Amino acid sequence: MNISETAGPEPVNVAVDLEWQDLRAAIKAGWADFKAMPVYGLFFALFYMLGGIALYFGLVSKGQLLWFIAAAAGFPLFAPFAAIGIYEVSRRREAGESVSWPAVLGALRGRGNGQLSAMAVTVLIVFGFWVVLARGIFAIFFSQSGIGQETAGMLLSGQGLAMLAVGTVVGALIALALFSVTVVSLPMLLDRDVDFVTAMIASLEVVRQNRKAMMKWAALIAVVLFVSMLPVFVGLLITLPVLGHSTWHLYRRAVPADG
Repeated sequence: MNISETAGPEPVNVAVDLEWQDLRAAIKAGWADFKAMPVYGLFFALFYMLGGIALYFGLVSKGQLLWFIAAAAGFPLFAPFAAIGIYEVSRRREAGESVSWPAVLGALRGRGNGQLSAMAVTVLIVFGFWVVLARGIFAIFFSQSGIGQETAGMLLSGQGLAMLAVGTVVGALIALALFSVTVVSLPMLLDRDVDFVTAMIASLEVVRQNRKAMMKWAALIAVVLFVSMLPVFVGLLITLPVLGHSTWHLYRRAVPADG
């Protein structure tokens, strides 16, 4: 296996030869984990789904359509954190350890060193920046309409469609940046005693060394999560656990355990 070494206080070896077959193998292994122990995945996915539903009714019912669109576009950014317990299920099954609720829920603290919390704060800050930026883009296109007066008709107008196009490009770039620093770092923080900066560097290195495969993985996640959110977020009950388990197995392939 070809290996590349990342810079940082604690170098991490990463694979440089990921291919589509590795993504398929990760999905197959993730599906097997979900079928073997579905209750854990359903539990975490349920909370994530309910969060999306609350977001919808809390904003759309108050006429804040654009706020909802911006929040919904950034909602998938938190999916990796919702899947931390799911990573732990896959880790324990892989290691032959017993899987129990105390162990799985305890994984939400990470390794007890505060690194997962630091990552969560980082993503939360970026999410807040995205929401503010989305409102700024709206203000640029509808400077005469006033913030908070948006309607579905406005968003489907020529200006509205142009605004959505610009917002989609900007949002996609932000999402891609966060994907690059979290796709490997979150499973790694659960698996290894490293700081979150080292984990983020390793994640970036995996994406840099395997651009084609990781861009396919990012596109797959984006499409699956988007489609799953359409029927009132119900599809997330299946797709979130499967993607979570699959991400763990892809991490194992991307960052070899003997590295």
